[in-house]
Amino acid sequence: MAIPVNEQTEQLRLPFETAEGFSPRQLGGVDGVAASSREKAATRAMPKSKGKEEKAPPVTLEEVASRFRDAFQKVASNKGAPGPDKQTIDMVREHLDDLLPALEAAVLKETYAPGDIRRVWIPKGGGGQRGLGIPNVLDRVVQEAVRQVLEPLYEPTFHDQSHGFRPGRSCHTAIAQAKKHVEDGYEWLVDLDLEKFFDRVHHQRLMARLALRVKDRRILVLISRMLKAKVVLPDGVVVTTDEGVPQGGPLSPLLSNIVLDELDAELVERGHRFVRYADDCNIYVRSQRAGERVMVSVVKFIDKRLRLKVNEAKSAVARPEERHFLGFRLKANPLSGDVDVLLSKRSQDRIETRIAELTPRNWGNSLRACILQLNVYLRGWLGFFDICTANGKWTLHELDAHIRRRLRALQLKQWKRKSTIAKRFIALGVKPKTAWRTVYEGRKSLWVLSHTFTAARAMPNKYFTALGLFSLEAEWVKRTDDSIAPGQQLLLSLG
Repeated sequence: MAIPVNEQTEQLRLPFETAEGFSPRQLGGVDGVAASSREKAATRAMPKSKGKEEKAPPVTLEEVASRFRDAFQKVASNKGAPGPDKQTIDMVREHLDDLLPALEAAVLKETYAPGDIRRVWIPKGGGGQRGLGIPNVLDRVVQEAVRQVLEPLYEPTFHDQSHGFRPGRSCHTAIAQAKKHVEDGYEWLVDLDLEKFFDRVHHQRLMARLALRVKDRRILVLISRMLKAKVVLPDGVVVTTDEGVPQGGPLSPLLSNIVLDELDAELVERGHRFVRYADDCNIYVRSQRAGERVMVSVVKFIDKRLRLKVNEAKSAVARPEERHFLGFRLKANPLSGDVDVLLSKRSQDRIETRIAELTPRNWGNSLRACILQLNVYLRGWLGFFDICTANGKWTLHELDAHIRRRLRALQLKQWKRKSTIAKRFIALGVKPKTAWRTVYEGRKSLWVLSHTFTAARAMPNKYFTALGLFSLEAEWVKRTDDSIAPGQQLLLSLG
């Protein structure tokens, strides 16, 4: 039976059996006025913010409606795809002066009904597919306005070791925090992967947590309607949703953090060191045996208390260098005590696949055009992965060599005939005898020929540098040649 959002629910105070066996008195206050002891513990654990704090806006439906124009600008800046109604951002912008007043009136009169959500499947890096939900543009405007009003209310109370979808935090700050835990001697981790988290969020528990702080019943009703919006599958079938938060709307990241903040508070109360980025959570312990105990108790808490499921196949107790976390892995040096930030195996495989896609053998344009396209990806990729420490330089060195070999094979393909390839080698400074022998000796494929000493001599590093090829290793050295490396700067910023 559904629980009305305007009634105080006992959902959060049920004496579920957990690893710690907390009593109802410990879990909640009276009539939803007093925060739970776990929320208070999490709040005390938060560091004091520096500088003058901005006053949070009133959490009312009128405040939400007043932010629609600013919310549209934010939605438009994200350049998202249209929803099921096929209305693009530009189409909505043309009639914005008529649409926003009507939308505001409907929201304030509580007659607004969110439209359907378009389901899109995208491939996941670790295999499988991830389902994204794309609401209509106006529905995204309403979600963004609600997010702008709720975020100042919840953000100051989120735990310091939660980094996903939060202002001033990123994957880099999460890796820096994890690196600090490993440096402090916590060299085993409990890697928790929540199975289909965004599809399994329990609506009643989420609404009950929102009701503890949001006192305007109309906002709760509005959010409840958003959660229950129907989903249009790629084949046109429309399905209802009884659980989950559609991943793809502006409000879903904040709602996910509100749900998992209860997990953060539990880990703080147990005294664990952890780093969480959205539904990826790593708990750092000192031994494998401790990790196995923590794994059992935390999985039990997640299952019984949060009503979520841990993916046992992707979760494990292991050394940090054996696990993929946000594209990186951490490796402790037992002699020096330093911790290296390295690329994970999945990240290496992913960039090699992408490089192969950007340098196809049947490329029909010029080599320079291929390099210009490749540079766009490499610059963005390094912008994320440049926090790798010195030992990661050798991986970048290998990637640069692999890219140059791919380009040499592409160039050989464009030269086509063996006689043309030999003549090009000679024009590039290779001795004629060496050039003819290399090309005609044996039955070499273009890929094998691209790896010969003669091809590397004819097309050395400077050959591609002259064409403007972006060098990962050279750029990484330039960026980390300051007195403090980027990874160290992140650690200093975290204190």
